[in-house]
Amino acid sequence: MRSNTRFRLYVITAAALILVLALTGVLSAQEDNPYLGALEGTIRITDPAEFPTEFSEAPMLADMVAAGDLPPVEERLPKDVMVLQPVDEIGEYGGTWRRAFIGPGDDECGNRVMASDKLVWYDYTGATIEPSVVKGWEVSEDGTVTTLFLREGMRWSDGAPFTADDFVFWYEKLYSDERITSPMGEMAVNGEQGYLEKVDDYTVNFVFPASYPLFIQIMAGDTLIGGGQSHMQSGTRSYGGYAPGHYLGQFIPGDTSGKTEDELNAEAKDAGFEDWVTYLHYLKDWGLNADLPTIGPWHTVAGHTRSNDTWVVERNPYYWAVDTAGNQLPYIDRVVFTLAESAQVVTLRAIAGELDNQERHTLLSELPAIIENQEAGNYTLHIDTAINGSDAVFQINQSYDGDAEVAKWLTNADFRRALALGMDRDQLNETFWLGLGTPGSAIPGPVSPFNPGEDEYRNLWSVHDPDLANQMLDDLGLTEKDGDGYRVRTDNGERLRIEIQASNALLPWVQISEMVAEQWKDIGIYGDVVDEERSLFMNRAANNESQISVWTNGGTEILYLFPRHAIPVDPTEGFMGPAFALWYVTGGEQGIEPTDPEMLRIYDLYDSLASASEADVAANIQEIWRILVEQQYGIATVGQSPALFGVRIVSNDLGNVPDRTCIAQHCRTPGGQQDVQLYFTNPDRRSE
Repeated sequence: MRSNTRFRLYVITAAALILVLALTGVLSAQEDNPYLGALEGTIRITDPAEFPTEFSEAPMLADMVAAGDLPPVEERLPKDVMVLQPVDEIGEYGGTWRRAFIGPGDDECGNRVMASDKLVWYDYTGATIEPSVVKGWEVSEDGTVTTLFLREGMRWSDGAPFTADDFVFWYEKLYSDERITSPMGEMAVNGEQGYLEKVDDYTVNFVFPASYPLFIQIMAGDTLIGGGQSHMQSGTRSYGGYAPGHYLGQFIPGDTSGKTEDELNAEAKDAGFEDWVTYLHYLKDWGLNADLPTIGPWHTVAGHTRSNDTWVVERNPYYWAVDTAGNQLPYIDRVVFTLAESAQVVTLRAIAGELDNQERHTLLSELPAIIENQEAGNYTLHIDTAINGSDAVFQINQSYDGDAEVAKWLTNADFRRALALGMDRDQLNETFWLGLGTPGSAIPGPVSPFNPGEDEYRNLWSVHDPDLANQMLDDLGLTEKDGDGYRVRTDNGERLRIEIQASNALLPWVQISEMVAEQWKDIGIYGDVVDEERSLFMNRAANNESQISVWTNGGTEILYLFPRHAIPVDPTEGFMGPAFALWYVTGGEQGIEPTDPEMLRIYDLYDSLASASEADVAANIQEIWRILVEQQYGIATVGQSPALFGVRIVSNDLGNVPDRTCIAQHCRTPGGQQDVQLYFTNPDRRSE
């Protein structure tokens, strides 16, 4: 059923208007604009001579030590502790960080503050790879072996040792079991899977059949292998590179549990699950299962976004990083996520001062109100900008097979191009981006080395030209229309309805879709907007049920670090062809093989990146973007803006807040600001 059109008018005061107008120049003159601030972040100390020799801990942990419930902090930290210099100063312990989420599918609100559980990651600039869980790495001269060096003495949140055995367990018991996990392309070179081997207790090798120098960069990105425990072992995913074998092993048939499948299936049914595999997927999800050991800065103690109005995470007593004074991090005791009905509600709560550091679900469209209420709400607005091409992409499912007539048109390049020409991106920009975005195609901004040619590809098929669109649709044979002026199907003469699946999970994609549907009336296309909750949206897309899905292409500015919003390589988010993605990751054993030569060309170019030279990587990615724009598999609208995670509302009671942060997907916003070093400057907030 088509939802009602809901557009909003904004009353902008004089002061707010001045700031909005000033921000219009953000993207062309970032460093000169006072509202952006300087890019800041923690500094990792690498000289052992500067490492602290004495350590301190949070009062809540000191009380547990005194009671005999926890070893002293010196025994909980690894020998190879990570030392971080905070953004501004040494912080104080205590307090609760108030944060919001908007529904059962929004587990990313927690995954992102746990982002340091990645093996390696990018620093606050988003440009340099640094150690995180591992203390270092090296790549063999021929590029076939990437060696990871673990932190000696590091422990899980329950105190169990974190060693190479946790990598072996992940590889042998989770990743290599087809009942649990599908293979990932990131572990393959030229279509042949690599493997993991243990060297000693604190050293592991990822070994590949051919040179794969790009692997360490892929591991640093928000990828299947690089997502960390919190992100890539949630739900049905079993990726990330490591897992707590001492805990999860008891739920897997065979030598780790000493139990058969039948015995574990019986236990699963007693716990309310279909079988041992579905039970395992629950048990290895850090947010759902409070008993699961983690290595991130916090661990779940109550609730979760999928079933509760409140999700509470509390400090990990074995976290492996300290500040330059020897204080074990994090400073903040706990994070409490509370449910909000929509991004609009999240933004209003942030404006009211009820949230402490919220960049997720804060609406750019509310910028005037955010600006005006800073003093009353006791917060400061920070603007962070991105270079991804589009904050709202109409991803057209190329593997859709639910309606042969609709599928015929979705897979027709000229039909897709006509849809693209039927969009008025300037109207969208003014309405939903306050004129601050860049209308055009999905390519990354001109500062990116992967931009395929700004002058040629920014506007290709990405301008408003309804006359040309109508002519193209007529030429395709869609000349007949019904009494309301909509084009009709060629098989039965009924109205041709194209379903647009949208969710207001991060941005007002439903309202954006409704405006596009209104614009498409001028070219005789009926866009049927379906407003869905995020979990349903994702499930329908993954099940190949969607025709058009509206989502961001954030992360694709570095395509090999986060390809799934531009190329169908991840079945769970392969919006433009989930069945193609399944075919890709299973080596053709499952899914649907593409017949479109341009799609196959994209796969070939993407596969070649693993062993390509730096120059060839850039050239191949540029060619991928050229194909994507020419074919319009994903129709872009407006991007290169602060709309997605770039409107950061921060309590004035928080310290060590960066003026500006990296908001690219591989920075895991807000994880790039190293949330562990945030602290409450207000003593009253620290005592909460």
